Amino acid sequence: MGHESRSALIVGASRGLGLGVVQALMARGWDVTATARGPAPGLDGLEPAPRIERVDIDDDAAVARLAETLAGQRFDVVFIVAGVAAEAHVPVPQGSRASALKVFETNAISPIRAAEALVPRVAPGGLVVLMSSILGSVGANESGGWESYRASKAGLNTLARSFEVRHRDAPFGVVLLHPGWVRTDMGGPEADIDVATSAAGMAEVLERRLGQKGCVYLDYRGETLPW
Repeated sequence: MGHESRSALIVGASRGLGLGVVQALMARGWDVTATARGPAPGLDGLEPAPRIERVDIDDDAAVARLAETLAGQRFDVVFIVAGVAAEAHVPVPQGSRASALKVFETNAISPIRAAEALVPRVAPGGLVVLMSSILGSVGANESGGWESYRASKAGLNTLARSFEVRHRDAPFGVVLLHPGWVRTDMGGPEADIDVATSAAGMAEVLERRLGQKGCVYLDYRGETLPW
C-alpha cells in the first residue's frame, strides 16, 4: 500500500451503502470499525470481519457510549452513513408531521450530533464524512419530489458547513458525499449504479481528500455539486 494502514469508523453500516463502504475500504487495506443499530448479518459475514459496535445515532447516550468505547483510537475517516426516507414520495403538506420530523432528526440532526461526539476520535489530517445526496442540493432541485428527504439532506449540508466553521482550527476536513443513484432498498431497482461501483468511487474520493481541510460537497466520482 505504501502507507501505514489507514483506519475508518463507518456509522450505519449494516446494509446497503454503509456495508458497501466497509467492503470497499477493507479491500484497499483499511482497518475498519463498523456500527449497526441491531443484528447485521451482512457485516457478520465479511471475511475478514471488521470490528463491529452497536449504536443508534438517534440516541445521544448510545453515541456517547460509542465515543467512550473507542477512546484512545484515532480514525483517518469517521463516516456517518445513517439515513432514512420514510414517506419520501408524499408531499410534506399531505404527509404525517411525525414522519417528516423523524426524517429530519435521523438525516440532519443526529448525524451532526454524532459527528460532534466523535470529533476527538478523528486523526490529524483526517476527515469527518457525512452521507448526503444530490437531492440535498437546493440549486439542483428542478424536479421537486422527495420533499422531506430533500429538506433533511439540505439541512444536513447546512449544519455540516456550520460544523466545519466551528471546528476550523481543528486538523480535519469535512466531506458531504453523494453516492450516486444506487440500487439499494432506498434507491430502488431502476437506479443507475450498483453499491460496489458507488462504494469504490467514494473510497477513492476519500483517499484523495485526506489531509485537506474545508467543507466540500462531492459525488462518488469526486465532482463538486451545487449547494
